[in-house]
Amino acid sequence: MKFTNGNWMVREGYSIHHPRSVHDYEVNKDSVTFYAPCKDIHHRGDTLDGPLLTVKLSSPMDNVIRVQTWHYKGRKVKGPHFDVADQSITPEIDVDEKALSIASSDLKLVVNKQQFSFDFYYGDRKINTGNAKGLAWIKGPEETTYMRGQLNLNVGEQIYGLGERFTPFVKNGQSVDIWNKDGGTSSEQSYKNIPFYLSSEGYGVFVNHPEEVSFEIGSELVSKSQFSVAGEYLDYYMINGPTPKDVISRYTALTGKPALPPAWSFGLWLTTSFTTDYNEETVNHFIDGMEERGIPLSVFHFDCFWMKEFEWCNFEWDRDNFPDPQGMLNRLKEKGLKICVWINPYIAQKSKLFDEAAEKGYLIQKANGDVWQWDLWQAGMGIVDFTNPAACKWYTDHLKRLVDMGVDSFKTDFGERIPTDVVYHDGSDPYKMHNYYAYKFNEVVFDFLKEEKGENQAVLFARSSSAGGQKFPVHWGGDCDSTYEAMAESLRGGLSLTLSGFGYWSHDIGGFESTATPDVFKRWTAFGLLSSHSRFHGSSSYRVPWLFDKEAVDVTRHFTRLKNRLMPYLFNVAVENRNTGVPVMRAMVLEFPEDPTCHLLDRQYMLGDSILVAPIFNEEGLATYYLPKGKWTHLLTGEVVEGGTWRKETYDYMSLPLFVKENAIIPMGANPTSPEYDYAENLTFYVYELEEGKEVSATVHNLDGAEAGQMTLTRNGKTVEIQSNMKQKPYHVCFVGQSEISSTSSGVWREESMGSVVSPDLGTTNFKVQF
Repeated sequence: MKFTNGNWMVREGYSIHHPRSVHDYEVNKDSVTFYAPCKDIHHRGDTLDGPLLTVKLSSPMDNVIRVQTWHYKGRKVKGPHFDVADQSITPEIDVDEKALSIASSDLKLVVNKQQFSFDFYYGDRKINTGNAKGLAWIKGPEETTYMRGQLNLNVGEQIYGLGERFTPFVKNGQSVDIWNKDGGTSSEQSYKNIPFYLSSEGYGVFVNHPEEVSFEIGSELVSKSQFSVAGEYLDYYMINGPTPKDVISRYTALTGKPALPPAWSFGLWLTTSFTTDYNEETVNHFIDGMEERGIPLSVFHFDCFWMKEFEWCNFEWDRDNFPDPQGMLNRLKEKGLKICVWINPYIAQKSKLFDEAAEKGYLIQKANGDVWQWDLWQAGMGIVDFTNPAACKWYTDHLKRLVDMGVDSFKTDFGERIPTDVVYHDGSDPYKMHNYYAYKFNEVVFDFLKEEKGENQAVLFARSSSAGGQKFPVHWGGDCDSTYEAMAESLRGGLSLTLSGFGYWSHDIGGFESTATPDVFKRWTAFGLLSSHSRFHGSSSYRVPWLFDKEAVDVTRHFTRLKNRLMPYLFNVAVENRNTGVPVMRAMVLEFPEDPTCHLLDRQYMLGDSILVAPIFNEEGLATYYLPKGKWTHLLTGEVVEGGTWRKETYDYMSLPLFVKENAIIPMGANPTSPEYDYAENLTFYVYELEEGKEVSATVHNLDGAEAGQMTLTRNGKTVEIQSNMKQKPYHVCFVGQSEISSTSSGVWREESMGSVVSPDLGTTNFKVQF
């Protein structure tokens, strides 16, 4: 929210009160609290009248400093509250005549006591310069009040994140309101609003408020980032890096690391689409058609109309179109498929469950006790109150009937249009619940699936979210058009989301609205199958590839099989995400923060730390992309090119810029027909441009996320030493583009194409290979 009128004046009806000095302070074991009057104190009389801000500084974990500021502390605090970890470490606190400071490992905050200002340091380097108006209490029209935080933007500093945003990737110059809305991908609105941003300067800011937070990123004052909330209290965390990966890892340590999704979820998902006519015959036609064309399918999804119209949600199969749902699911399971069905948190008035839910208080109510209802989406619908434990159990009991039938996952749709003129069972503040509702909805369903299916087998396909929602993967980008513009804005939103702590992201391949041209569909298919999760889905038309053209079938088959072979690599990255919070799909700035060109890139990304993907966004097949410094090898052709430059090339539909960075090992599996298999069986380690003196390694994990073995290579001169604790043999090592490999021991290695060497089933696990 903007409070000023230009650089000098304040908007009419507002008055801004910011600290002038630190008048007093109290040091405790794990925090320091100081009191800052909002006017200069020259004599005792100046202590009368006017606001005094209470500021508490603490550190919930290393390299994180929490800043809490109150104007009035006497107001009743209602939930919900984000689930934020607090290790309550003991920071280093120092106070002298001029300054007060708090240090948490390498992060330090220095408060100028005499002329109030904040300075954040990483070691000796100042990462955010002093700002006398960095905290403020603001009085607005009609007794409204606000709290504001303000930090400086350094010259050239870029800001990213704030959730899944389809507006420009770099947030400088934007006004962003953290308020979930169902606005599609072509507007400034967002399904997933996260009050966290990441700076190119190596720090992040998390504003710990589930209600609406208004950000002004160089948009009110062009050299300031600003965040404000209504009320009398502001709570934010400064999170140190120094690398962007470090910031995201610490942010997800605060708000929750993503769960590890099941391996099968990384395969291709196919849906019925939304308003299309479909029944069991249609479903079988699609599934059999994919198999006949050699396209590996992992999951089949039933969208809304698996239930009868006007009755969403009743959790009952529409028997007119699915007369034998149990038999149908059994037959689909015999084909090796996982099953997903669409749900949302709304109960239509025509649903047989409405009366029971209304009578038992399971639906959100108005202040007078009536059920809150409206006609948008479903006629007379109510909204499940997930603050009521009995309502949660009632809801998941209906889901259990579906799981018992064979359903493996749920698409948790909607959850954005949540009213604020309501009353919740637990007394939650409805204003705070608007965004937080999506978190509760996904948490209830995800935890239920984890309990039913077991650890690492729960997965959602969720649209809305809030801070901490990364714990319940997977999320997709919502309703997009079937155009190149929408494809680009979808990627932009996904990269923004993954820089906001979310590990996984998907999108509707080919677009949701309307029907893509065969050209767009084929380019989007390559992009979609090189995303963390891959789903064909549409609104009013089917998304099976043969309805576009024959080549679309070939493209789908090609990239689906490639992704399945990449699963040992992708699943390793997923385990890394579980452990560190670093996402699977990564904006270039996350992997190459030292390269200024990468700070602006939003039409290419890294899949894990080693593979660069640059989707094509035009019908000419022209790719314009940037390779950072170093040698890069095309994954499909083996071509080696020098980076540090922009490139323009034309690609057919079976390829795109897909490069592996130097000194990388990509473990690839031998099974192109499924994403779920023993990754250590008959495995090949592809080694790319291994440099002199480099030691590189790759780890392989089992389907449960446990380590199955590791391969380490060290090159010294013309010798490569290979150390491995891989228990399953044979495994293979392929030095891509580095030929003339010979054996140091006859019979130990044999030469293959592209300079590969293959280990036989030997007892030893240490080898040397000569270039």
